[in-house]
Amino acid sequence: MNFDFSEEQKMLQKAARDFLEERCSLVKVREVFESDAPYAKDVWEGAAEMGWLGTAIPETYGGAGYGYLELAAIAEEIGRALAPIPLSSTTYLVSEALQQAGDAAQRKRWLPELAAGRAIGALALAERPGQHGANSVETEFRQGRVYGAKQPVIDGDVARLGLVVAREGGASSLVLVELDGAGVTRESLRSFDPSRSQARIRFDGAGGERLGDAGAATALLAKLYDRAAVLFAFEQLGGAQRCLDIAHAFAMGRYAFGRPIASFQAIKHKLADMYVAVQLARSNCYFGAWALSTNSDELPAAACLARISATEAFEHCSRENLQIHGGVGFTWEYDCHLFLRRSKLLAVTLGAAADWKHRLVSELESRS
Repeated sequence: MNFDFSEEQKMLQKAARDFLEERCSLVKVREVFESDAPYAKDVWEGAAEMGWLGTAIPETYGGAGYGYLELAAIAEEIGRALAPIPLSSTTYLVSEALQQAGDAAQRKRWLPELAAGRAIGALALAERPGQHGANSVETEFRQGRVYGAKQPVIDGDVARLGLVVAREGGASSLVLVELDGAGVTRESLRSFDPSRSQARIRFDGAGGERLGDAGAATALLAKLYDRAAVLFAFEQLGGAQRCLDIAHAFAMGRYAFGRPIASFQAIKHKLADMYVAVQLARSNCYFGAWALSTNSDELPAAACLARISATEAFEHCSRENLQIHGGVGFTWEYDCHLFLRRSKLLAVTLGAAADWKHRLVSELESRS
């Protein structure tokens, strides 16, 4: 079985890389990182014009009508460039939730807005950092209104549409909330990776509309997470590969004792370990993309494998990239810390690698 992208998909990926190299260099990432701007608006508008936001959305709803393999290819380039745009929140999570659980009216109302970049989406899950269990949900949804608070919400300060996990009766439901409406206040939070903004959102009787059945949040989120995990894994894969490329180029050009440091065995070992981690992650990511694109029964396990290996690869490669650079790698002027920060942020988005390892064990046990 061939898990590689087709020639057409590779051409789409190359077009994405060319666009990002021209419009979203690491200089652009630093501009967002070191300013008060929550994201790069020109890059976001360009991504919308290129059709990336609607890659897996049907043409009926204003999307490009491609599929998840094409979206995975684009996600890898987003990760490679460290693009400071709210694409993952909007596309992998909110748009996908609408496609999986939204009714006809909700899809017609929001998918064209999300595909065109006129609306940014955000998933509001936890009440506080480290709190993700269904029993810990304190935000309430009653009589069409949402009460409570969520933090941290990635892209919550710029989102127009929030997908909120709220308690309804004795269980939790998913609720769509217009975040620029009445009853919503937002406060920006400091982030370890300032190129991806976060917020605290308070709801004081904000109007909401249930997405899916009442009390179905746990089941819907599990399905959504499996699908989104594959796409986040491709972002991590792109970041890990870029770290390897940067480290290799630096080691080849940096001389010590009259020869490139890449010739020293210690550096060779580091580069070799990075390469192995990237290739292992790539193999699992391709398996995950196949399972996602075919809606295979293997998706839960494939998503876990992709997520675990890509998380470990990006964290490992971002650390080793810094180490190979030596003393200068720890300075603000070098770009190593940009990748390290993004790797740490993505490592806890959708839950840490340890959580996904537990999910994988549970999935495998359920089959025995």
